[in-house]
Amino acid sequence: MKVIILPEVIDYFFELADILYDKGYFGFEESAIKYVRELYEDIKDNLPIKAKKQASKHFTDQYGKNLYYATFTKNRRTQWYAFFRMYEIDGEIYYQVRHIENNHTAAHYF
Repeated sequence: MKVIILPEVIDYFFELADILYDKGYFGFEESAIKYVRELYEDIKDNLPIKAKKQASKHFTDQYGKNLYYATFTKNRRTQWYAFFRMYEIDGEIYYQVRHIENNHTAAHYF
């Protein structure tokens, strides 16, 4: 099993550390970077073993058909959702992460 994260999602991870620091969620830039790095690694390492759910029409309209999501809890207040498609090529399963979003911005679409 391989997890592939689209370039635009990787770009968002880089922006996310700045956003979290600039909005005051972290007092130190290094802490924001560490949080984002751990989120990235959690998705990359654990997506195949997470429970998956079918994404709602709101997300499939934006990120494609046959879209699933898995939840990643980072603290008591914040859950991140990794939206992905699954493919099988030569007997190997690929998870293509197409978008991430957290419960603060996406919860009302579920």
